[in-house]
Amino acid sequence: MCDLSGSTCYRHAIVKKYLLTGLLVWVPLGITLWVLDLTISFLDRSLTLLPEVWHPDRLLGIHIPGLGVILTVVVVLTTGLLVRNVFGQRLLRYWDGLLRRIPFVNAIYNSVKQVSDTLLSDSGSAFGKVLLVRYPHPDAWSLAFQTSVPGEVTHKLEGEYVGVFVPTTPSPVNGFYFYVKKSETIELNISVDAAFKAIISMGVVVTPEAVAKLAQSH
Repeated sequence: MCDLSGSTCYRHAIVKKYLLTGLLVWVPLGITLWVLDLTISFLDRSLTLLPEVWHPDRLLGIHIPGLGVILTVVVVLTTGLLVRNVFGQRLLRYWDGLLRRIPFVNAIYNSVKQVSDTLLSDSGSAFGKVLLVRYPHPDAWSLAFQTSVPGEVTHKLEGEYVGVFVPTTPSPVNGFYFYVKKSETIELNISVDAAFKAIISMGVVVTPEAVAKLAQSH
């Protein structure tokens, strides 16, 4: 309850309403601009790969943000074009074999390459299903993505198990990977994108279609 006069309480309520409305406009915009600034600043570091005499800052005399983004896109596109032909395939196999023979480096390279091949390749099967699993305690349910189970693990466990990745909120790139009995999971008829939106937004952004499918799954 408001301890002030009715008119004062009304003015405070109006000011609060306008402040919240302004925040709803500026918070998403500010975070978006902040992420873009971090991304552009990070990609601009690719300019350090160029010889110093070719640096745009030296040639033009001014710093133009975003040139590193253009350079990165050009390098990635050029690499993609090169590895699509026979010579590029041979060069890629040679480079791949070289990195796999270097101690310590091969462990990092193999792990990262397996993840990138799964997530980025056209035939990738990452996160094929969205599941509900009991986590972090038996009376709670969390969204999870089904992954693969290594063969050695299946031989050691009795019954049918599935590998699941439970992402954290609001950063889904971090999370927990473990194995659960398939009978103790609930498969949801929603897309991976819809599940990611729900996780990133901490449940605030959930499409009506996702809600309907979630209800039908029960």
